[in-house]
Amino acid sequence: MLALKLAYRNLIGAGLRTWLIVFVLSLSFVVIIWHKGMLDGWDAQATTDLIAWEYGGGQLWNKNYDPFDPFTLEESHSKIPDAFKKHIKSGNITPILITQGTIYPEGRMQSILIKGIDKNQDILKIPTDKFLIEDGFIPAVIGTKMAKSNDFKIGDNVMLRWRDVNGTFDATNIKITGIFKTNAPTVDNSQIWIPIESLQEMMKGKNEATIFVQKEPMESMQTENWIYKSQKFLLTDITELIKMKSVGGAVFYGILLLLALLAIFDTQILSIFRRQKEIGTYVAMGMTKSQVVGLFTVEGAFHSVLALIMGAIYGIPFLSWQAKTGITMPMEGDDYGLPMAEIMYPKYGVSLVITTILIVMIATTIVSYWPSRKISKMKPTEALRGKVQ
Repeated sequence: MLALKLAYRNLIGAGLRTWLIVFVLSLSFVVIIWHKGMLDGWDAQATTDLIAWEYGGGQLWNKNYDPFDPFTLEESHSKIPDAFKKHIKSGNITPILITQGTIYPEGRMQSILIKGIDKNQDILKIPTDKFLIEDGFIPAVIGTKMAKSNDFKIGDNVMLRWRDVNGTFDATNIKITGIFKTNAPTVDNSQIWIPIESLQEMMKGKNEATIFVQKEPMESMQTENWIYKSQKFLLTDITELIKMKSVGGAVFYGILLLLALLAIFDTQILSIFRRQKEIGTYVAMGMTKSQVVGLFTVEGAFHSVLALIMGAIYGIPFLSWQAKTGITMPMEGDDYGLPMAEIMYPKYGVSLVITTILIVMIATTIVSYWPSRKISKMKPTEALRGKVQ
């Protein structure tokens, strides 16, 4: 208790120098929590959107399917196993058939992916209820990115060309019956969704599928031809991206924290040099050298306590405001293929706050103790005379 009182009195007595260090240290608290909160918020939003729009509870891939190699699409579909049909009927899984195609908007030729999906499915948020058959045209739904890049509107007829399982090219008109907004660019960019029955008929691949999306994880459905892919596997890309961004951010707030710790270290060195008589007096009054080292360590570490209080004064209102209003992103994430919402909301967890506080306080204590070890080597008599040691 005595050490805390002396530490507080000495720090307040140092005036502006103390408050400058405390402000920079408090800024480290707030910036670390804010930055990590933004990344955690992005991670949560992207995970939620990708599961809702594309991954579901997990997927079963045809053994030849490789989403990064479009040349495998011709060979990556096969008959739906009889054992899966009861799960399709009960709504536990939904089949998706995928093939390449070409459209000709405004006289241009554009390669796309044609995806056939069950119009009665409710696992993904793809608006299959918009599959309204009119005038004999095949109904199709597309994302806003696809619609914007090709100037498509609801009701437009689009010429579509594809190749069936026998390698024969064919073409027909489809009608845009719905346009959906999504934060998952992997179900939007250069893609057209149509009823799976129509695509199976177009490809002459009756009762075939490329992947199955599960409502809940069911690894037991894996067979020799259908390979199970868990949510964790499917979310690997976004998880790795968030980790990479975290490392980049750590460099930034690491520099900020280093500046504050350097100032504390410098202050401790200067304090020990200028207060040698005071140190000698403490020893002469009966304090051991370890107790004096502890006193100076507490004094240095007390910067983090004051920084925590100062950071709470302006940080809590700021972080609360950010959590409520979010940040409007200056560009659309799907321009870069990222599952990023227009407004990003940070997510602050209790573990994040506690971890940040512990890291900063432990680092401050270590930096304060380091120069204070010099006290244990001082001779009290020479310290009382103010002789430089």
